[in-house]
Amino acid sequence: MNFKSPRLLIVGAGVIGSVYALRFAKSGLDVTLFARGKRLEALQREGLKYNENGMIKQIPIRTIEKIDQDDIYDFILVAVRYDQAESALSAIQHNRSQNIVTLTNTIGYDAWLEIVGDRLLPGFPGAGGDIKEGVLYAQFGSAKHQGTIFGEINGQTTERVHRLAQILESAGLHYEIQNDIRAFHISHAALAIVNKHFYTKDGMVDVETARSDSTLSKIAADIKQNLRLVEQAGIPVIPPETKAFGDMSDAEIISRYRQMLSDDFIMDVKLGNHAVSQKAEILLLDERFHTLLTTR
Repeated sequence: MNFKSPRLLIVGAGVIGSVYALRFAKSGLDVTLFARGKRLEALQREGLKYNENGMIKQIPIRTIEKIDQDDIYDFILVAVRYDQAESALSAIQHNRSQNIVTLTNTIGYDAWLEIVGDRLLPGFPGAGGDIKEGVLYAQFGSAKHQGTIFGEINGQTTERVHRLAQILESAGLHYEIQNDIRAFHISHAALAIVNKHFYTKDGMVDVETARSDSTLSKIAADIKQNLRLVEQAGIPVIPPETKAFGDMSDAEIISRYRQMLSDDFIMDVKLGNHAVSQKAEILLLDERFHTLLTTR
């Protein structure tokens, strides 16, 4: 594959799909964004609008609303929520592209493998943010463990793993090739599902409630319990930054979260519009995490 001209398709035009499309387009890569509904209309009418250092900018992005079977891409990146992943993979099931990278939460791959087979290359996004009034407010992580994480299910470092790494490097993105991607996903889920304590029946708690001892005590207790379940199942807790939470006291975890919730960007990620839309994902992930690890 010519490193400078891979064809990339991103399925999902939310925060994650949009920020990858933006970075790839700005890096001169051949990227197409699969979108539907009002988001597709906005992208076609206005381009991808994004915030850069307080200024609202726009960049044209090639968009499609239908994926033809014979429209072949070097990589298809599926950037949707966990609760939408099976539907998104089914939409591209008959496309003949050979490399399908999932950038989302999960605790396993059996259902995905039934849909797309060994074309699946599981991963996790190295970005976060929100979309407000059609404008993307998002950023990529600045360190290895905050970068795009991906790896073969069997732990091998294959040619396509190297090719994806080259593409990310060409876009100036941090990445980590993970040789136990399932352990990473389960470990991350142990932390992600505690965000359920930020939800109310109709939306999100306010900032004061999110920072309260009552809320953060529940989060601290759940983090330690969830990581214990992972270890008791014989699954490595990775990366080390995640494992470290299991060795912290409740007070240390509370302090860490309160500090995070003083950062405007992190508050947007955990309490903003994107977080509201993640409720179904977090609740499903929580249910399946505990089903997996308490019935072993």
